[in-house]
Amino acid sequence: MRDRAKCRKSLKEKIDIRNELPKVVKKLVASCDDERCFDHVSAEPIPDRRAVIEILHRLVVVLYPGYFIRHRLDKINLAYYLGEQITGLYEALSNQIILALRHDCLRLNKSCVHCETLGQKLALQFMKKLPDLRLALAKDVRAAYEGDPAAKSYDEIIFSYPGIFAITVYRIAHELFKLHVPLIPRIMTEYAHSQTGIDIHPAAQIGESFFIDHGTGVVIGETCIIGNRVRIYQGVTLGALSLSKSEVEGLREKKRHPTIEDDVIIYANATILGGDTVVGARSVIGGNVWLTHSVPPETEVYIDVKNQYQKNMDSAKNTRRKGGF
Repeated sequence: MRDRAKCRKSLKEKIDIRNELPKVVKKLVASCDDERCFDHVSAEPIPDRRAVIEILHRLVVVLYPGYFIRHRLDKINLAYYLGEQITGLYEALSNQIILALRHDCLRLNKSCVHCETLGQKLALQFMKKLPDLRLALAKDVRAAYEGDPAAKSYDEIIFSYPGIFAITVYRIAHELFKLHVPLIPRIMTEYAHSQTGIDIHPAAQIGESFFIDHGTGVVIGETCIIGNRVRIYQGVTLGALSLSKSEVEGLREKKRHPTIEDDVIIYANATILGGDTVVGARSVIGGNVWLTHSVPPETEVYIDVKNQYQKNMDSAKNTRRKGGF
């Protein structure tokens, strides 16, 4: 009898606890009318992040045919395979672009009457860019091979280098950005950021034969301009100077990030900041350098650790002579 009483008490407690859940739901519903909170409660759905990531992986498969599939691809089935992939990609991408356009219209309080047709046109324009994207990425892969003596083959680079994956995603997202597709480009590059630790804004302008070695911690800002045959290493930041809230609003559409000209090498953990900062062609920026001003072409900028250490030692000796410690 005592055990039954305990069971009834326990069951009642569980019921009482579960009865509190409708109160939580009620408060959450009410919070959707609170301007301090964010939600998207609308008759129009927004782009599906998982669908965008799936499109991204399917695009990588198309841009590197035969690398990321489990079955064999040869000259006999190549046209059929690519035809099937492109048709499916067009349908999936146009659907997500249409959702992104509609979301933007609602956000800006604009009438949304041509979003479906425009979304299909933009998807087709992007698909027409795929052959050019393949050629651009081939130059990036060759730059990685030529810039890294540890690379044993092009296949190794395509399969395993996080820098190549991040650059591939950037070049895809950048083409969509140029077509003024909202939301989707940033979803793509932030996914690559989460996978590789390399953060490239889709609006950045990056030339051909670009190589990121190792890559973790690299940041390339929205208004950054990078020339051809540039090589950067892990931890490099091409960023903006810190601004106040009022300055952020005023500079949202202005150039805030540096310009890196052709054939520049930037070594690990260097930080280059500011929209007026230009690193001239063929310059070398050493590791851990903090740079907020322009340097002319063919300049080497580095921290002389040996001399700095000697200065610190001399300063310590002088302090001891004066009775400092």
